[in-house]
Amino acid sequence: MTFHLVSWLVVQDDAGRVLLGRRAGTSYGEGEWGLPGGRVEPGEALADAAVREAHEEAGIMADVAALDALGLCRYDHGGAQGADVFFLARTWSGEPAPLDKTSEVAWFLPTALPPDALWWVAGVLRAHLLGGARLTELLDGWDDLRVLV
Repeated sequence: MTFHLVSWLVVQDDAGRVLLGRRAGTSYGEGEWGLPGGRVEPGEALADAAVREAHEEAGIMADVAALDALGLCRYDHGGAQGADVFFLARTWSGEPAPLDKTSEVAWFLPTALPPDALWWVAGVLRAHLLGGARLTELLDGWDDLRVLV
């Protein structure tokens, strides 16, 4: 079984909203809203991957040195295993726009996400962004999200 290492960027504006992109042209979550992010390439640092993906998908550029590490969620769900690493950017340059694998972008309060967001986004934001969790595990569904630290 393949283990996926994925890095995500939570981009938050001064009003507390987070930037989501509607996924397009991808095999995962087609048509659903999600955070900018993707697989970490061999030899790539975790924060660099999050910044690269946000630039490719939404046209923004964040400074790696200005990011806050939100935490890690290990998952074993639906036959897939991996670890999602989350970083927070409160400053960036560029105007968000839909680019690679994204058909539109929009700002949402983390407590008022669209109903067609990826199924795990609300739980991750609740645990890591709003709740301060550093390490979580997802073993079966968000009813089984375990906050470890």
